[in-house]
Amino acid sequence: MESYTRPLSDAYASLLQTSLRTKNPYTGKLVHAQIIKSGLHLSVFLMNNLINCYAKSGFISDAHHVFDEMPNRNTSSWNTVLSAYARQGRMDDAYRVFEEMPEPDSVSWTSMIAGFNQMGCVETAIKMFLEMISCRVFPTQFTITSVLASCATIEGLEIGRKVHSFVVKLGLNSYVSVANSLLTMYAKSGDRVTAKVVFDRMKLKSISSWNAMISLHMQSGRPDLALAQFDQMSERDVVSWNSMIAGYNQRGYDLEALNIFSRMLKETSLKPDNFTLASVLSACANLEELNLGKQIHAHVVRTEFNTSGPVGNALISMYSKSGGVKFARWILDHSVTSNLNVIAFTSLLDGYIKLGDMNSARQIFDALRTHDVVSWTAMIVGYVQNGSNDEAIRLFRSMIREGTKPNSYTLAAILSVSSSLASLNHGEQIHAKSVRLGEASSVSVSNALISMYAKSGSICGSKRVFNSVQWNKDTVSWTSMVIALAQHGLGEEALELFEKMLEFGIKPDHITYVGVLSACIHVGYVDQGRSYYKLMKDVHGIEPTPSHYACMIDLFGRAGLLQEAQDFIEKMPIEPDVFVWGSLLASCRVHKNVELAKIAAERLLLIEPDNSGAYSALANTYSACGKWEEAAKIRKSMKDKQVKKEQGFSWVQIKSEVHVFGVEDALHPQRDAIYQVIAKIWKEIKKMGFVPNTESVLHDLDEEVKEQILRHHSEKLAIAFGLLNTPENTTLRIMKNLRVCDDCHSAIKFISKLVGREIIVRDATRFHHFRSGLCSCRDYW
Repeated sequence: MESYTRPLSDAYASLLQTSLRTKNPYTGKLVHAQIIKSGLHLSVFLMNNLINCYAKSGFISDAHHVFDEMPNRNTSSWNTVLSAYARQGRMDDAYRVFEEMPEPDSVSWTSMIAGFNQMGCVETAIKMFLEMISCRVFPTQFTITSVLASCATIEGLEIGRKVHSFVVKLGLNSYVSVANSLLTMYAKSGDRVTAKVVFDRMKLKSISSWNAMISLHMQSGRPDLALAQFDQMSERDVVSWNSMIAGYNQRGYDLEALNIFSRMLKETSLKPDNFTLASVLSACANLEELNLGKQIHAHVVRTEFNTSGPVGNALISMYSKSGGVKFARWILDHSVTSNLNVIAFTSLLDGYIKLGDMNSARQIFDALRTHDVVSWTAMIVGYVQNGSNDEAIRLFRSMIREGTKPNSYTLAAILSVSSSLASLNHGEQIHAKSVRLGEASSVSVSNALISMYAKSGSICGSKRVFNSVQWNKDTVSWTSMVIALAQHGLGEEALELFEKMLEFGIKPDHITYVGVLSACIHVGYVDQGRSYYKLMKDVHGIEPTPSHYACMIDLFGRAGLLQEAQDFIEKMPIEPDVFVWGSLLASCRVHKNVELAKIAAERLLLIEPDNSGAYSALANTYSACGKWEEAAKIRKSMKDKQVKKEQGFSWVQIKSEVHVFGVEDALHPQRDAIYQVIAKIWKEIKKMGFVPNTESVLHDLDEEVKEQILRHHSEKLAIAFGLLNTPENTTLRIMKNLRVCDDCHSAIKFISKLVGREIIVRDATRFHHFRSGLCSCRDYW
């Protein structure tokens, strides 16, 4: 009888294996029926094969049913059911089976460890391994590779080293899989030295061994060593190439990534996979290589590659960053959006923002099912960059309401809105928010705070922030503070800070030197300006930009050195731009040099024919010299050419509301009260010795009319409104879009003394702090 049943058992076992290979689970059920009919259901060997067939075919309940009906079971029976549950991630069921086992062996323990590891319960997997050792069950190579994977996941170097000691004691280090697992564990845990030792001691190295070392070198920031390792390989798989391409791409070596990809296509018959194409498209995006990106897209289409996942995301990012937003949108509209990640959406968002298409950008933003801090920040920054400050503020408030925690970049962006609006109250609120979030000390936020306080008229606030940043001041921090001090007329303090910056070994950049030269301009330090300009070129190796040239012209011009300014322009190695000629023209007006003003205006208008400032400055120069006819001709020419003069206006913020005033403003609801206040002030300051500077009115009018015009300049009306609507002894902060005129500058000094308040005025070029009849600029501006 046994001689009859044995071949039949083998035949049924073979059929069950065939069922698994052909992935036809119902064959297993037919074989099961035949086993019962044949009376072979008592065969432990055959039942174990049947359990395995059911388990691997997904019929785990049938597998457990067969197991329950077995009168005799061996360890393999238990392990088959246990491993089936573990493979499906049903670890509670697996653990119940494990607990019921009479004598769990190494396979049982390994199945549990691998199952927990697969489910991400790596700490539990490591705990199971330690229990296994305490029960004196010897681990196998499969046990070791599973527990080392757990150690690698949590970067558990200490426990990983203990496992390594077991490997050595049990003589398992000769297995390539074990050595590779050790290598990976040490690499991911940051012990590059031991990883290299393990690799060097391996007698047999698989492709995976080499790949692990390549990844390790890339992670350690040594792409040169990774390339050397790669070139030593006699055989490579797609993972080898991906390790190099992705490694280069992730560390900013995008051109090298593309070169390796080119080698892969030329030297091998391997086909790029998802990871290859995603990395290569990322490199194209970073380099803005639209044409190459299109070629790779064409390859994706030709090979009918699946674009519903990583490759689709990478294509959208590549097109968005490389100027092909319409292609990116087409892919998005024809993709399964559930597989698209937030990076792809954010890239498309950025693409529209770069084009200034904020409506399309907002559509993409609103289409996101969930908004993370990156997408919120990208949208807010987009609004800021495109001048939509109100929208940026509204979106920031929505972000806070929805519970998303802003990061340092979000806060820096919204602080720049406060800077643009010169809104101190709003900026202080954001500062308080950043303190609560623990972001106030970050470099980006602290730098933004320095600028915000400075541009909102609070140089003391800028100083407090700058002094509070103890250990992470970078070039931008120092530069922001130097520029802030210069803008507020504290030129000597700005230059002292710059010298301190150099003492600390902080290297200045071209923007720093714009601040330094501006400081020299505002206090009239011509010789120091020349020295710093030379230091910038000769010591710090910074080539002058148009901004530096304009600063030098302004420095010479304000000091009345118009000939030196003209000589400097003639020696410039680049063509002078609008700002250079504009600086010279402004100085000509101040120093009443008509001939040079004509040259500067003509050159400026050749570059920018519709520049209203050039016409106005030249006309004002003629007026200042009493040449009314010439001034009238310039103004007529301006009118004939339909060149519109930029209108001057001032604004003040009271209780979060901005109030804007123009010259002779008659639209404000408090117009009558404002005019009464300014009339009263005008009389009082004249009694104190103020003499209206009617020369500031550059029109041929009666003195009385000129004086009336002066009295109703926008900054004076804004001050009168501020005095009406703020408590006594509080500081007034007035903003103006143009340079403050001579008469207003003189009048505000007297007003500050009359009302006993500090009045801070920000004009187009700098801040003026008026206090007790004096100005911080010392009348040099």
